[in-house]
Amino acid sequence: MTRATISSRLAAGFAVLSGLGFGLPAVYGAVHYARHGEVWRFMGFPTYGHGPFEKAGIPTTVPLLAGFAAVCGAEVIAGSLLWRGRRSGKTLALALLPFEIAYWVGFALPAGPLLGAGRTIAVICFHPNEPVSCSKNTP
Repeated sequence: MTRATISSRLAAGFAVLSGLGFGLPAVYGAVHYARHGEVWRFMGFPTYGHGPFEKAGIPTTVPLLAGFAAVCGAEVIAGSLLWRGRRSGKTLALALLPFEIAYWVGFALPAGPLLGAGRTIAVICFHPNEPVSCSKNTP
């Protein structure tokens, strides 16, 4: 397995883990919010609410949660493309990053930036159809 393949698959793993790990609860949170008018709590902690968004005057709403779920869904698609070694996966993963950062910070999700950083480093090292890698011995 080449370094590009390893890097691509590592990036894919981070993308799918983050996309499903945040996206599925975001869908449930949006449904819960639509039905009950309050932020869903998991193990006593508010999910996707009472964070920097609300402190900045952006209340938690169903469209806000649905937007985050959509970004997470796109991240899973990016992961699928990265797993298959497609350049479009790299492009999509990097294009999603500003939106993900906004949601991660706005909802105060500390694991998001860690997963995003891992994915981004792996994506930057992934160059399909090019003999370039992130090793310092590259010509």
